[in-house]
Amino acid sequence: MATEQRKQVVLITGASGSMGFETFLCVWNLRERFDLVLLLRPSIRNKKRFRRYERQAGIIPFNGPGTAVGQGLKIVWGDALNRTDLEEACRGIDWCLHTMALISPAADRDPEMARKVNTEATRNLIEIIESIDPVGIRFINIGSVAQYGDRLPPLHVGRTGDPMVPSRYDHYALSKIDAELAVMESVIKHRASLRQTFIMIPDLFSLMDPIMFHQPLHSMMENITARDAGRMLAACLDLPDDSDFWRNYYNISGGPGCRISYLGFLEAFFRLLNLDYRKVMNRNWFALKNFHMQFFEDAGKLNHYLRHWEGGLQMEDFITAVWNKFPWYLKAAAWLNRWIPPFRWMVQGGTYRVLKRMAGLEHGTLRWVRKHDQGKVNAFFGSCSAWKGIPDWDQPLPSIDLEQPYQRLDHGYDESKARLDSGDLREAAGFRGGSLLSKSWHGDLDQHLQWTCCLGHTFGMTPRSMLMGGHWCRECIDPPWEYESFAEKNRYSAQVLKPESEI
Repeated sequence: MATEQRKQVVLITGASGSMGFETFLCVWNLRERFDLVLLLRPSIRNKKRFRRYERQAGIIPFNGPGTAVGQGLKIVWGDALNRTDLEEACRGIDWCLHTMALISPAADRDPEMARKVNTEATRNLIEIIESIDPVGIRFINIGSVAQYGDRLPPLHVGRTGDPMVPSRYDHYALSKIDAELAVMESVIKHRASLRQTFIMIPDLFSLMDPIMFHQPLHSMMENITARDAGRMLAACLDLPDDSDFWRNYYNISGGPGCRISYLGFLEAFFRLLNLDYRKVMNRNWFALKNFHMQFFEDAGKLNHYLRHWEGGLQMEDFITAVWNKFPWYLKAAAWLNRWIPPFRWMVQGGTYRVLKRMAGLEHGTLRWVRKHDQGKVNAFFGSCSAWKGIPDWDQPLPSIDLEQPYQRLDHGYDESKARLDSGDLREAAGFRGGSLLSKSWHGDLDQHLQWTCCLGHTFGMTPRSMLMGGHWCRECIDPPWEYESFAEKNRYSAQVLKPESEI
């Protein structure tokens, strides 16, 4: 008599987030193949959101922390910062889809909590998996486009292997860099890091925050919807163990059809409401630099494995989804804005006042200027005089042409070689202003080697993290972000930082 094959067990961290929840829904629909484990905070919101799935699994919902086990579903209602809860969540798993993160703007307002949630919890998770089965458990880490830092035109098209130089004050990016390194430097055999771009959710009003003014208008975005991000991550479960997918870095996007400039994104949103963006915002509310977002030269590599672009939503589809998400009264207001000019003028005036108030809040750009926060003003504008020199909308903007030429970054070694030798590593280290300290290397990209940077810091890192991941000296990118100290010595990072060093 044939024995029933055991279903694989999938742990999803961060299942209450936009990407995590869509991933959960996709795997939930594959219950005949997979059992699910979730690690969730026992908040009222989470309890309410997952109650229907508990009941479908035969679980009687309860309040507070604890472990709920049903048919095909286990929920550890706990805390990712509690090692006991992590150990319970990891028991018996075959996969870990690690989407959990404290994201911006919350991460930048509480850097210590961002470090605990994004970095320490990830390190603990890795340690537990390494102690259980580092060969059999597959680990997919979700990184972030924020790790690349400021990539305005002509540096607006990037690829894995580009330098990790996060924007000043971006504590979220730092915590994600540390988390990614912990994963990719681990002994987990089947591991990969997927760097997430901006996830487009139809409820754009939920994104209203002073951080919207931190992003330069001419920055380029290659986005993805939450639905397609979830489909993509769930598709990883079909990857065989012998695939060359593993142990590599990837950029996530919804494809070329999801490319848009930030100004184009804002314009499309206000156009739905039949409002002129120039009447509801001032140009000098928006930073001139020091954010992130970019197009990806190599996002198709991930699509090659996961095929998430097939049937994916494009920008036009997303804009339609935003409109469909509008409540009836906003749709009515949009109609009135279109046909009754006095009504539109009134709405534009009210919207202007709301957004100006937002830009003047504690973490807003106008607050930095008014409070003479020189550090933030210099980081995001260059100087007070640069902010004062920002013209109104009637003056030409920097190019937002999606097809404008770009500068491809040099990674400092011959990328065409099928097999690298120690000379290539020394060349790459020299390009970064440092040197290879280890005397012996036999071609294993996952061998931990010792390096020194241009400022004399010594550190251990695998060639894979350095060359394919774009990682280098971690100390050099810590606060107070004194990038000028090495911008002229490190030619690799200077490709991104030199404009900063000239301010």
